[in-house]
Amino acid sequence: MIGVFGSAVTPPGTPDYEDAQQLGIFLAQAGYAVMTGGYGGTMGAVSRGAAESGGRVVGVTVGRFKARGLTPNPFLHEEVHLPTLAERLNYLIVKPDAYVVLRGGVGTLSELALAWSLIQVTEVPPRPLVIVGAAWETIIRTFAANSTIPPTELQRLTFVPAVAEVVPALRAWWENPPRVAPRLGDEEKTPPLGDR
Repeated sequence: MIGVFGSAVTPPGTPDYEDAQQLGIFLAQAGYAVMTGGYGGTMGAVSRGAAESGGRVVGVTVGRFKARGLTPNPFLHEEVHLPTLAERLNYLIVKPDAYVVLRGGVGTLSELALAWSLIQVTEVPPRPLVIVGAAWETIIRTFAANSTIPPTELQRLTFVPAVAEVVPALRAWWENPPRVAPRLGDEEKTPPLGDR
């Protein structure tokens, strides 16, 4: 099962929508099931491409959006409905065997960051985290250059320029996963109160 993250507001007919739909086709043709957030935009495009190519599609929906009148896209074979965004985010991270990140906004960034963080500390086992497009790579490399993370952390990520490279990148990762030590905790331990 491949979790795909991307924008909920990507309109049909745009290059981002077409790319997402093509990704769904590629994943289904390679034998992968797809999991998305279950609504429209990129999620709908990936779902459509996968479903129309014979792939299985799971959508993870949420009570807050249902209350606002949003409905799941029509290409889902299974809907997993959760009451809160926090539960939905957790499910989208812990259930897939790999992740693909497409162009998106704050929600997509939160999915990328949480997946990366939980892999880093082995709360989820190591798995492919494939990031599509030059914009994400620029953002992440700029963040890494201006943060406290060691350069080895970038080895947990696979950058590809286009959706056509996603399936080969997944295969390559599983054939030769990167060997990066987990982050085990803070470098400095805080002593118990009263210790000197």
